[in-house]
Amino acid sequence: MLKKLIWGISILLTVAVVAAAGYGGYLWGRIEKRFSARRWQVPSTLYSDTTLLYPGQPYRLGLLKRKLDRLGYKQTKSSPVRKGDVHLSHFAAEIYLRDLATPAQNRPGFPATIRFEKDRIRSIERTDQHVFLPLLELEPEEIGQFYGSRWERRQLVSIKQVPQHLIHAVLAAEDARFYEHHGFDPRGILRAVYINVRHGSIRQGGSTITQQLAKNYFLTAERTFSRKLTELMMALVMELKYDKDEILEIYLNEIYMGQKGSAAINGVGEAARFYFGKSVPDLSLVEAALLAGLIKSPGRYSPFEDLQRSRQRRDTVLQAMHTRNWITERQLQRALAIGVDVVKTSTQDNRAPYFMDYLSQQLETLYSHQNLSSLGMSIYTTMDTQVQDAAEQALQRGLARLERDNPSLRRSDPQQQLQGAVVVMQPKTGYLLAMVGGRDYQSSQYNRAVQSRRQPGSAFKPFVYLAALDQLTPASRLSNLEKTYTVNGQPWQPQNFSGDFEPDVSMRTALKLSHNRATVDLAMQTGLDRLVALTRNFQFSTPFKAYPSLALGAFEVVPLELARAYCALAAEGVLPYPLSLRDVADENNRVQQRTHISFERVTTAAKAFVVSDMLTSVVAEGTARSLQHWGLYRPVAGKTGTTNDFRDAWFIGYTPDILALVWVGFDNGDSIHNTGSSAALPIWAELMQALPWYLTGTGFRQPAGVVVKTVCSESGLLSEGRKCPFPMQEFFLENNVPTESCPIHPRQNRLRRIIDGIKEIFE
Repeated sequence: MLKKLIWGISILLTVAVVAAAGYGGYLWGRIEKRFSARRWQVPSTLYSDTTLLYPGQPYRLGLLKRKLDRLGYKQTKSSPVRKGDVHLSHFAAEIYLRDLATPAQNRPGFPATIRFEKDRIRSIERTDQHVFLPLLELEPEEIGQFYGSRWERRQLVSIKQVPQHLIHAVLAAEDARFYEHHGFDPRGILRAVYINVRHGSIRQGGSTITQQLAKNYFLTAERTFSRKLTELMMALVMELKYDKDEILEIYLNEIYMGQKGSAAINGVGEAARFYFGKSVPDLSLVEAALLAGLIKSPGRYSPFEDLQRSRQRRDTVLQAMHTRNWITERQLQRALAIGVDVVKTSTQDNRAPYFMDYLSQQLETLYSHQNLSSLGMSIYTTMDTQVQDAAEQALQRGLARLERDNPSLRRSDPQQQLQGAVVVMQPKTGYLLAMVGGRDYQSSQYNRAVQSRRQPGSAFKPFVYLAALDQLTPASRLSNLEKTYTVNGQPWQPQNFSGDFEPDVSMRTALKLSHNRATVDLAMQTGLDRLVALTRNFQFSTPFKAYPSLALGAFEVVPLELARAYCALAAEGVLPYPLSLRDVADENNRVQQRTHISFERVTTAAKAFVVSDMLTSVVAEGTARSLQHWGLYRPVAGKTGTTNDFRDAWFIGYTPDILALVWVGFDNGDSIHNTGSSAALPIWAELMQALPWYLTGTGFRQPAGVVVKTVCSESGLLSEGRKCPFPMQEFFLENNVPTESCPIHPRQNRLRRIIDGIKEIFE
């Protein structure tokens, strides 16, 4: 009987061992498959462009402060000694720059002082070397991430990057004997049982870091015996297969550390950036202890939820580190005396949503959404976040101001509200600095900057004048009289908005005051077919037709395409390709995709200059002269646009360095009862007031092929000294300069001389 019992027990033990071995082998294979593949689905991160600062640049200290706040720099009461800190005084900013790592460069952080004088940067000094710098580059801002089905934020770190005090803090908080046990800790389990029984509630768990990792990676959070047994066996297998440092590295990158909006914060890398605006190697002892304390319950101990509770938990971790002799008594007391200091944070997941949508369309021609949401790429864009923020705010305030001043424009339904769009570009590169496709992305994801087609009205006129420059000049006289044209067998008669009945005007005056009759007369003299051919060069997607109304912007255009066309006028006749993407780098910062600037010459530099100079008259004396009321006196070229029944209001303004387009209207075409100068121009002006560093005062450079002549303002022909009462200087293409003298005033002056001579005789 005893033999049979022993035999039965032996068989059961053998079966159990075989089953355990088989199950262990299954777990081994499962762990091997999981860890040999990509361990995390890491979303790709999108970054703005870097920010360049230089002595002499118009830039206010307040603007720099807001920029550093968005970058997560922490203000200190004295000169900064750690990367990511800044000290501000009345006329200077002392910054300890963070490391700058982009595909274009890799620069270690260093301390610098930027001094200001009268809203300009006076000097930039690298203070550790006492060297004055001609240029300083601030790191790009994170503007969004591509998420998959699991919304996680994660920045991977190597165990070699993790400071020893963070490792000790995590071990003190979660598993002090991690380097002593083999996956599970009987002493820890017994201690947890004792504490929980003593307090009559669950106060402490007995799971090791390896067990926690097994649960997080492979298992659910259910509390059953079978799940705990599987967790234990997985922990043993992981300890057999991997060394301690590798297990700890995986754990530090996996552990849940909190929530930012709808996205989970996973790993100490992302947590360091989220809570302190720092990289892991730069964490101090107290910051490391706070992060370690979060692991137990990120929601409960978050400093954003309860600062006092978070500090108490941090201090508990510090005490535990001291107990294990990982910090000294002096270090403990100094750390306990320090308060909790975290960076300001936002729950917004993605900024500049319209820009991001446009960028996404470009990216998804290169990468699948699965790769974008899992491969952890770094995507560097052309966006200037300060320009983007200023554009969004200017549009919001401008539309609200219009509704306040014109109550008939108010709509209760968000889908029917007054709308607008803003496009800001760098003319010489085609870089999209900002894009706003509507007033509220949550109400409408329709991007009016790139998806809508609207009549440009008078904003199209510069291209009519450009097409005419081979035949006529800015001084040429145009008929401003009423004329009737036949379009598709029907009579059509353009009218001037101002009701001006001056019989003839110069080209410059016609554009300056936006005379419709004179502009149509110009188009007819030039030839409508010639005008249509010119629009093809500028790559409008609109199929323009040779109708007289084309000269007045009757054909609908895409706002981005119109902004791009104006860029060619600002960039000496070169049409740039609009770029939102600069570089794509993999998780090791190796360049995977680099977008190169693309240009195409569509007109000569001389013609572009002449049109731009005429458009400066629009701002100085014409329909956009109200810009001066906003304090914008620097050389600016621009054009207003208003369509029939006031359905669309436009203003496009530019300097050699920046161009911005503003459109205002209703999606359904209702009248806004305002012109381009009263609805769109103030938005443009407010935007530019926020960007002083782009308005340097540099005018348009006169290129070869352009000459200056003095002409009579009445005849448009060469002025003969003092004979003409109103002479003016005008720009001409060198192969299209007036050769005739003014025929009006010489005769008048001869008659006056005869009369004066007779008077002298009688006197």
